[in-house]
Amino acid sequence: MTDLLECAPGFRADQLAGFRIGVTSDRRSADLIDALARRGATVIHAPTLRMTNALSDDPVIADTRAIIDARPDVLLATTAYGIRRWFEVADASGLGEDLVDALADTAILVRGPKARGGIRAAGLNDAGMSAQETTESLIDEVLANYPAGLTIAVQLHGFLEPSQLERLSEAHDRVLTVAPYRWIEVDESDDRVERLIESACTGGLDAITFTSAPAVHALFGAAESMGRYDDLVDAMCGPVVAAAVGPVTALPLIEAGIEPLQPERYRMGALIRLVCEHLETHRVVRLETRHGPLALRGSIVDVADRRVSLAPVALMILRALVLARGSVVARDRLAAGLPGTSDEHALEVALSRLRQTLAVPGLIATVVKRGYRIDV
Repeated sequence: MTDLLECAPGFRADQLAGFRIGVTSDRRSADLIDALARRGATVIHAPTLRMTNALSDDPVIADTRAIIDARPDVLLATTAYGIRRWFEVADASGLGEDLVDALADTAILVRGPKARGGIRAAGLNDAGMSAQETTESLIDEVLANYPAGLTIAVQLHGFLEPSQLERLSEAHDRVLTVAPYRWIEVDESDDRVERLIESACTGGLDAITFTSAPAVHALFGAAESMGRYDDLVDAMCGPVVAAAVGPVTALPLIEAGIEPLQPERYRMGALIRLVCEHLETHRVVRLETRHGPLALRGSIVDVADRRVSLAPVALMILRALVLARGSVVARDRLAAGLPGTSDEHALEVALSRLRQTLAVPGLIATVVKRGYRIDV
């Protein structure tokens, strides 16, 4: 929870008012959701994967016995939760003291400060931390700074490309792994992911946050099964901001052609602060009109000294008009954006409702036989 408090300076309860943010994480999602909601955001929680302990502790115990017997030369500790979970299983099976003893002379390399905390809580000390806070960079360090032919143990964190372990196996005699937890897909009856994808593709989201690479892959997989993959990527290349907690999480987004936000420090608190700053700075559309200033932020508009919430169709129409900045937007273009129809009569009804909601006569002007414009 400490890193979440990094956002405290400049905190405002309306900082994210009007913005709709999707949260794809499972573990620690409550902290992230609370931090965004306290700043005024509407949060849509749709965990794409769920982290769970192994169905049985037997494989973890068997891997622990093998690591104890091998007394590895190097251990790669990747996550604080994984380390805690591993030692909890070892203690419960009567292997805790043997595991600590077996690792007493091991060069323990940690992926980040939280993994370091897990190692120290177990009564051990680490020999160094990854500068980039990635498992891949830990493997780089082993290959660069340790002689070949060693016994290497790796605490897996639920997702690691097999090729990374192959790199270790090619250089060292023995590579042992232990996986204290795993990622599983959410229940098929849970339609939150599908609803998040639809919202992103139809203008119902302003940002999506990611805290793990598996969550990105799972979201893309779900979008493919819905026939919405290209639409989702297009949305995250345009109106929907993708925000990743660090470079490992960002990689599958970048490979898809998306440029995600990434904080300099790979912490949830830094991610929250960056999302706040980016949405406020770059995603509030302001326009001076003949009827006073107008500011469109997410699903709300500030106009005539009032803050008005807009329904999705009204928001789509107003956004198109505001982005045109006083130029005429053709009727057929606006009608084409209506859900389920492109009927111009439906457009007239929607515009009438929008004008009533805004309650600023003359703000949206009709240009006969052409379309509509904001009166600037």
